Amino acid sequence: MNEAQLIIELKMGSTHALEKIYDLYSARLYAFGLHYSKSREATQELVEDVFIWLWMNRKSIRQKESLRSILFIRLKHYLINAYRKTANSPQFRNYLDYLASVPTEAADSAIEYDEFVKKLNLAISQLPSTQQKVVRLVKFEAFRIEDVARQLNLTEQTVRNQLYLGLKQLKQALGVYYILLEFLFFVNT
Repeated sequence: MNEAQLIIELKMGSTHALEKIYDLYSARLYAFGLHYSKSREATQELVEDVFIWLWMNRKSIRQKESLRSILFIRLKHYLINAYRKTANSPQFRNYLDYLASVPTEAADSAIEYDEFVKKLNLAISQLPSTQQKVVRLVKFEAFRIEDVARQLNLTEQTVRNQLYLGLKQLKQALGVYYILLEFLFFVNT
């Protein structure tokens, strides 16, 4: 069945057509969203929201041959809204307050990306092996605790403990740079 026929059936209320459209576009929407949000869970929710929106607005859809543009535009709007929520969050305001409190000459060097990355990589390399893996998987690759536990053959509580201990050591090792790391973690969730 072609997409034009699926659109007609969708407008008539066919959940089967919605499922086929989901199968057709969900992976591409997910890849697009993940590129910008960096969070698997958040991206999955946004993609699901796009299809909920499609179902709720199916009768007013004007597209006749392809839904590609409307779905990607809707996802783009959801991503923008998610970013705005992040930008208005208390963590982001704390980060801005921190930048405002740093003297101008030091502000340039304090947020120097290369220096931050070097310090971060050094601090992570000094963690025990399991903590390194857990911190990287949970915080940098946005895996869920239960997925990391399964992947590393650990209990969920052990993963939580290792994450806590790893982040505690990173906080000590990075000093003022840790606030940048917390901001990055928050943006990625």
